[in-house]
Amino acid sequence: MRSLIGLLLVTASLSGCDAPPSADTQKPATPQPGAAGVIDRSQTGKAGPTVRFEAAGGKTLSLADFRGTPVLVNLWATWCAPCVTEMPAIDRLAKRAGGRLMILPISEDMEGWKAVNGFFKPSRFAALTPYLDQPNDFALAVGATGLPVTILYDSSGREVWRVNGPLEWDDLRVARELGLSL
Repeated sequence: MRSLIGLLLVTASLSGCDAPPSADTQKPATPQPGAAGVIDRSQTGKAGPTVRFEAAGGKTLSLADFRGTPVLVNLWATWCAPCVTEMPAIDRLAKRAGGRLMILPISEDMEGWKAVNGFFKPSRFAALTPYLDQPNDFALAVGATGLPVTILYDSSGREVWRVNGPLEWDDLRVARELGLSL
């Protein structure tokens, strides 16, 4: 069953992950919550999931292990072009944030650590530590239907906002949304 759910997540991601919009699609006048690249506050205050994810070496963690510090969870995969493209900017954000914001890039790769370690080669990223969500429990718990999905949790583990799709992490407005300066 979990394999089927993981496959559905991958299929949904591939169908919109990096596909260009069709020529006859009109943009809505106002950005809609849940739309790609739009900060969505529709689930503000919702408790983060209690499911566990894996650190290198096999230790399992949950959001509760990071209480006391705001956490930015980035669900991504090595096969998702927008995920790979935004990772250097997320690394720069993690470096600027220091200890004021914990950034958790949690991979949804079905190949597990083999794919993650191939992407996170030594010295590729200065400030990020990867994690693994197998068998996609975290993604399922937050209702991810594509990748990347990034969710900001406050220091008590409650959702502040989320973004479906990539975001310009070096943008001044995003830094303000995170309570940081560039």
